[in-house]
Amino acid sequence: MPTRLRRFTTALFFALFAVTLACSAPATERKFSTPSTLRLEIRQLLSLLEQYHYNRDAVRPASYSGVIADYMGAVDGQRLFFLASDKAAFEKRYSNNLYYNVHDLGNIDAAYEIFAVYDQRSRERIAWINEELKRDFDLTQPDSYCLDRSKAEWPETPAAADTLWRSRLKFEIGSEVLNKKTVEEAREIVRKRYERMLKNIAELEGADLAELFLTSITQLYDPHSTYMSAENFKDFDIKMKLQLVGIGAMLSMDKEDYCVVRELVPGGPADLEKSLKPNDKIIAVAQGDGEPVEVIGMKLRRIVELIRGTKGTQVRLIVQPGSATDSSTRKEISIIRDVVKLDSARAHAAVFDIPSSNGQATIPLGVISLPSFYGGESEADDGVRTSAAQDVAELITRLQAEKVQGIVLDLRRNGGGLLSEAIDLTGLFIKTGPVVQVRNFESRINVNGDEDPKIAYDGPLAVIVDRFSASASEIVAGALQNYGRAIIVGDSSTHGKGSVQQVIPMSEVLPTLLRPAGKTGAAKLTIQKFYLPSGASTQLKGVVPDIVLPSFEDYLPVGESDLPHALVWDEIPSSFFNGKPLQPTLITPLRSASQRRQETLDEFAYLKRSIEWFKQRQEQKTISLNIDDRRRQKESDDAFDKTNKAEREKIAQGAYPYREIRIVPAPPPRIKAPDEKPADESETPILDDDSDEAYPKSDVHLREALRILADALQLGQNPEVWSDPHAAPLTAQAVRR
Repeated sequence: MPTRLRRFTTALFFALFAVTLACSAPATERKFSTPSTLRLEIRQLLSLLEQYHYNRDAVRPASYSGVIADYMGAVDGQRLFFLASDKAAFEKRYSNNLYYNVHDLGNIDAAYEIFAVYDQRSRERIAWINEELKRDFDLTQPDSYCLDRSKAEWPETPAAADTLWRSRLKFEIGSEVLNKKTVEEAREIVRKRYERMLKNIAELEGADLAELFLTSITQLYDPHSTYMSAENFKDFDIKMKLQLVGIGAMLSMDKEDYCVVRELVPGGPADLEKSLKPNDKIIAVAQGDGEPVEVIGMKLRRIVELIRGTKGTQVRLIVQPGSATDSSTRKEISIIRDVVKLDSARAHAAVFDIPSSNGQATIPLGVISLPSFYGGESEADDGVRTSAAQDVAELITRLQAEKVQGIVLDLRRNGGGLLSEAIDLTGLFIKTGPVVQVRNFESRINVNGDEDPKIAYDGPLAVIVDRFSASASEIVAGALQNYGRAIIVGDSSTHGKGSVQQVIPMSEVLPTLLRPAGKTGAAKLTIQKFYLPSGASTQLKGVVPDIVLPSFEDYLPVGESDLPHALVWDEIPSSFFNGKPLQPTLITPLRSASQRRQETLDEFAYLKRSIEWFKQRQEQKTISLNIDDRRRQKESDDAFDKTNKAEREKIAQGAYPYREIRIVPAPPPRIKAPDEKPADESETPILDDDSDEAYPKSDVHLREALRILADALQLGQNPEVWSDPHAAPLTAQAVRR
């Protein structure tokens, strides 16, 4: 690869363009064709994929047969507008020559022609909807509607499509009625929704369609490889370099045309406000005291524009919580716009006093929470460069001054960051040795490790993870597990993202004489893969904890394994390192003690009951269109949530006392916007603790991780004995805590 290529390290990237379309179009037919400058980019993009992608040999010309269906799914995510006959016709017309047209000619006219049919179908369908909305809706019939049609087949005939749409309209009308709207108000809301959809479709440009189609090709290789149009690459570049005023949330569109919160930026206004959660769906956006604007089906770029604004101003979000089981559930969240406060996103710690098994004394244990692996060019609010590893080292020193007997490193919801910080942080707990092996597209392996023999902390250590612990978090947790240096506790596995992406501006790889005068797009390609010191990849499988705790996230499609075309898990030869996994003589009694607590403690009964309720709702593939059935389910859900809230408050009373330790002063309490509804008045079923505290009192997983570490101390204060196969088992008293 040319050395002049600029390289961008990307930990988490959520494109500012909606992968699903849904919006606008007047009656005028538009015709697109592939511009000559784009043809150059396309041919270069295919060349980059075939030369430098990690999975470059996996995609053959025959693989392109799936591009048509993937692109149709990107355009019509809920399989509502196209017909099955459209799919058959497109594949017959384009599939045989698609590779040649795209690869050799840079021609993607197929994308524009397929969209033209979608454009026509949507105009015809929305005209039909406007007529259908004039009819009476019988919400008393025992009908049902499929909640997620993203994997369904397209309707076979126009008549089948009409039947499907009648059910969908009943579903939408019923949702608004449950949201305390009259039937007439519901009709108008739905009518405006599709009017806006038509308008948004009309605003789509050829570059938007090219991005969708080319991303359908790049994602044959893996789900993290994408093509960015010139406009979206500009947005991406700004995002990487500047602090934009907003709420600090990563957004994307799902296949149901909803704007979904994918990640909260640590230290951002939404993160500090505590009410908005990953997987929440944004239904509408309001400015200050203004009327909410519904954003279902709106282009993501436009939604982002509505959410961003002047620092210090209020934006109100109407959301459908990700934990809600009824699509009519709504929650209003008020957030004051601000830049991301990096000091709030830095590592922080606390000292917890844990009861001993004999009940005679407490055991001081430290907790270090790390939201991301920041560093490099990152600066704190005072302009000083920050480093995750250095901050954790400082917190370790301060915890040791508090005489803690063990430390829990909390990597939950840590989506990654700089690889160098992950290596340095791991080095705080080991003498020297490999931390991660990186294999590139040419199968060359580079071993990265800690070369500093100094150890910041050699005492008892546990690491707590979840399904959102990704990339660099998985490297740290996996390496410490390989060395037998820490007990890993948490969800059934971490996220499973074991790959590295590089953003390549197309202007830097096009031949000099052929570079267009205007702006070009960019490719984001997966070029490397992570492996632990043992040789096991973190890809797909992630890191499996030594002790698994029950979790909601195990029933959410949030892991790498839930993505299509994900790279496979594999192994390479182990590197040489001085360590070995923890012995069963430690893990087995710890697991048994934890299991007994999970079977006997009220907090786990509460957690398991909530998970089972949530699991049942997640497995519900259809929803009744009978308004009385839906109302009864909503009442049942509300009653369940009321009971859960009371139990959560009861559990919080048994929280372990703690005192915080911060590198910088704690952020001030958030200022509520005028007339903001207190969180306690929300009618939305919420399964998470919305406390503004750094360590919520009903955090069952953290509480159990502390107990597990306290149990481990009974096998010896020196972790070296944790690998000793002759260590004595834990006593029965361990489960009484």
